[in-house]
Amino acid sequence: MRRTALVRVLAASAFAAMALGGCNRQPPATSPADIPAPASVAPPAAASIATTAPAAPAVRAATFKGYGDLAFGMPSKAVRETWKAPLVGQAPANPGGCYQLATDPAAPKSLSLMIEGDKLVRYDVGNDTLVAPGGGRRGMDIDQVRKLYAGRIREQPDKYVPGAIDLRVSADDDSGSALVFQTDAAGKVTSWRVGQPPAVDYVEGCS
Repeated sequence: MRRTALVRVLAASAFAAMALGGCNRQPPATSPADIPAPASVAPPAAASIATTAPAAPAVRAATFKGYGDLAFGMPSKAVRETWKAPLVGQAPANPGGCYQLATDPAAPKSLSLMIEGDKLVRYDVGNDTLVAPGGGRRGMDIDQVRKLYAGRIREQPDKYVPGAIDLRVSADDDSGSALVFQTDAAGKVTSWRVGQPPAVDYVEGCS
């Protein structure tokens, strides 16, 4: 009887010890390998900046109807606004009188615009860069001009240069304008002009 009671006491003590150990149990240490890595966050995409290439400057071509976007018959005010650059020259005191606007103050004979009746009627070219309607240009030989405009030329002696010839070329469109090449005594083109009659035939310009 005593032995049985002793066994029971020992069993109860063992059970109590097990219960107490379960209460003090710490969670197992966590290995760094078991910790999930934080999700990588992609950096915000750089905002794309739309770039616009600068507009190319307008290309002005010499034609029988005008020079680029300057058309014969255009009022002088519109000529200045359309050109969008300084033009040197003033209208005369008498309304509607003839005068010329130089496009380059440093080289007034390089390219000038003739105004008469307050409208664009002609432009004069004295440089080697610009090309006349049909392909003629300053510095060209007179025979080259004759070949380029065969069948459309009227020749006459220059009024002021002995031995020089002026070549008047009729337009190949419905503009009614004309192209005049002035040459020197050696037969080289020194200048040319395009305009509407009678302004295109003013030998002294507006003088």
